[in-house]
Amino acid sequence: MADLQDELHPPTEVGGLDGLPDPFEAAEAYSPVSDPDTAPLERAHAILAAHPVADGYSGLPWALRHLPWYDLELGESAVDTDVPRMREGHVGALFWSLHLPEGLAGDRAVGATLEQLDLVKTVVQAHPEGLRLTCTAGQTTDARNCGRVAVLLGPAGAAALGDSLGILRSLHALGLRILTLSGATWASEAGLTRFGEEVVREMNRLGVLADLSGASADTIHRAFAVSKSPVLFTRSAARALRPHPANLPDGLLTELGAAKGLCMVPLTAEQTGPSVRDVADHLDHVREIAGPECVGLSGTYDAGTAHPQDLGDASCYPHLIAELLHRGWSEADIALLTWGNVQRVLRSADFTARAAQQRREPSTAKIADLDG
Repeated sequence: MADLQDELHPPTEVGGLDGLPDPFEAAEAYSPVSDPDTAPLERAHAILAAHPVADGYSGLPWALRHLPWYDLELGESAVDTDVPRMREGHVGALFWSLHLPEGLAGDRAVGATLEQLDLVKTVVQAHPEGLRLTCTAGQTTDARNCGRVAVLLGPAGAAALGDSLGILRSLHALGLRILTLSGATWASEAGLTRFGEEVVREMNRLGVLADLSGASADTIHRAFAVSKSPVLFTRSAARALRPHPANLPDGLLTELGAAKGLCMVPLTAEQTGPSVRDVADHLDHVREIAGPECVGLSGTYDAGTAHPQDLGDASCYPHLIAELLHRGWSEADIALLTWGNVQRVLRSADFTARAAQQRREPSTAKIADLDG
């Protein structure tokens, strides 16, 4: 993350925004269960009741497009995610993916993304007792405190912009909070072009987070250098344990830790392995290399992927947390993993945007002018 110190002097407590407590202090101070003899699964439920899961990726919007009827508050067996299972799994926030099938580009991609946004808002409005659309860290916490699952919009694919910063601003005004930097001419295997760098700067000004899962190494390195907000990997595990192309080598995990970004480990058999223990191995590795402040969870439910045993749907998070407790994870580190790290990144993006808006007007750059 590019250094802000040359341009401004942020307060030492970025967490002070929105009047919220610092997640690190809250995690360290809170100890819901002190009895070491309590069964790990019971302890997991107790910890998650106080520090629910902020799930970094859900394919639910696209899955719901193909259902003639559904009721997420009552329960819906046709998908992996509904309100009863999220409550059972202590899911407090969920990033709803706006990714599209491969092959959609240009105006078709822009139109399909807008349809996805409209669908998400319709679904949330139809389930007011269980879901609430949110944009900021403060709104996310408020939704959790009201017994709702906070729904955040994104990630969307880079193709959704149609190579237009005006469309980026319009998508942000509709609620978009994460954009994946891949699949566009300005964010390709060759890295970010000049227009791509301008996209990242405008995202910083708006408070839209950059998702680098699936991005090329050159794009990742350039995004680290250009972005003043933390970057995310919404679906990446440790390549040292499983050589999936979306997983991160140790060198990148080290850079991510230095930049205070966030690697959200997916609960998929393809990327992490077939068991809860395999997923825990990846979480251990990312925590060791990048640090406990830089690891999160990504259920990747309803995205068409197989899941490890005992992690088949959104209700299963307590099984994973019980495994981490068995391995000696502290309650403070689990609180960061499930909730605190996502809150930190959201608050940092909000702070960066407020600072950038004081010194930078909306960009009018065109791809033809910058990239030729």
